[in-house]
Amino acid sequence: ALAPEIEARHAGRHAPLRKRHHQIVIVGGGAGGIAAAASLLRRRPSLDIAIIEPRDEHFYQPGWTLVGGGVFDKSQTRRPMRDVIPTGANWIQQGVAGFLPEENEVVLDNGEHVSYDVLVAAPGLKLDWAAVKGLPETLGRNGVTSNYGYGLAPYTFELVQELRGGKALFTQPPMPIKCAGAPQKAMYLSCDYWMRHGRLGDIDVEFCNAGGVLFGVAAYVPALMEYVQKYGIDLSFNHNLVAIDGDAKVATFKVVDGDETREVQKPFDMIHVVPPQTAPDFIKASPLAGEGGWIDVDQGTLRHKKYANVWGLGDGTSTPNAKTAAAVRKQAPVVAENVIAHLDGREPGVCYDGYGSCPLTVERGKIVLAEFAYGGKLVPSFPKWFIDGTRPSRLAWLLKERTLPWMYWRLMFRGHEPLARPQPCAKVAAE
Repeated sequence: ALAPEIEARHAGRHAPLRKRHHQIVIVGGGAGGIAAAASLLRRRPSLDIAIIEPRDEHFYQPGWTLVGGGVFDKSQTRRPMRDVIPTGANWIQQGVAGFLPEENEVVLDNGEHVSYDVLVAAPGLKLDWAAVKGLPETLGRNGVTSNYGYGLAPYTFELVQELRGGKALFTQPPMPIKCAGAPQKAMYLSCDYWMRHGRLGDIDVEFCNAGGVLFGVAAYVPALMEYVQKYGIDLSFNHNLVAIDGDAKVATFKVVDGDETREVQKPFDMIHVVPPQTAPDFIKASPLAGEGGWIDVDQGTLRHKKYANVWGLGDGTSTPNAKTAAAVRKQAPVVAENVIAHLDGREPGVCYDGYGSCPLTVERGKIVLAEFAYGGKLVPSFPKWFIDGTRPSRLAWLLKERTLPWMYWRLMFRGHEPLARPQPCAKVAAE
């Protein structure tokens, strides 16, 4: 919408726009942007950094699974944005309208330009609720819920508590999505509650997955299948949710069966929906975007493939890793090291190995701690005698419930990097 105004100003037909300059501009105040700023300032406190983020609040999204399971209160996952902006960083509370990387500028939604020496793009991704016909109109009522929304996760637990019998559907859209295990986590915690309260035998649970496998890393599937069988869950693969009628309580799926595609309608009493997810619109329309609209970065150095002074991290990039906060924890130090190398006239020297972690909550009190890198390679953080990630573990539950939130707020956002020391690219390639 700002394109005509911007073009007119560049053509000299309007007065020059107000500009400001910062050495490093970070787009996004989510986990990626805040962690990158903290890691940069920890290494070099004198850096002039600005974070562009319009929201007033920051959310610990990994906690929403536990909100939906009745373990956390949603207030535990929210903090004022001003409290998480690292000391020494400037906060520009505006949205981004576009990028002018050839001119080293970001255009804000108020028309102002911010120039930079280095740009770090961490915009997250877009939850495309509207891609499922009828979904926005019925979310949060009629038995339709999702742990992917701060205000919706409590409704998940409310529905779980109220359901005494009937049909419970859990959906998963095509990849990529935030935390590929989250759709299952909601299902397992719900089933565990119903089992503990003697209701599971009266509830027909079905997992409708647009993909063709239960989980993308095969080593973790046997443990998950044990719980699928324990809870009596029906698995329906290649089922993609395309429409929902909340008043009639009917969900419509596009089902792929070989070369044939058909639509199937399924009634429900409760449905947990995971929305399709895409790159943000302002990224898709920008010169930073590559295939699929994602920020086009090198999967190792996280440097943009075209613009040498641009880096990206988090859910909005083209890297083929699991989109999780754990991935950001590993990416932020890599970006910080390589940005400082660039400012000092050196080439990027450290690389990200694709690490991601998905603590799969298979019951209240036990987790299958999936940790893997590019190509599905297992990269456990702990020795097998302490936590065997391929088996359900109470220690992994304690890690998820108590340790990880503390690490997120108190360590990652203050530039401390536990278990996340960046490695030289040669070492990453050799492994």
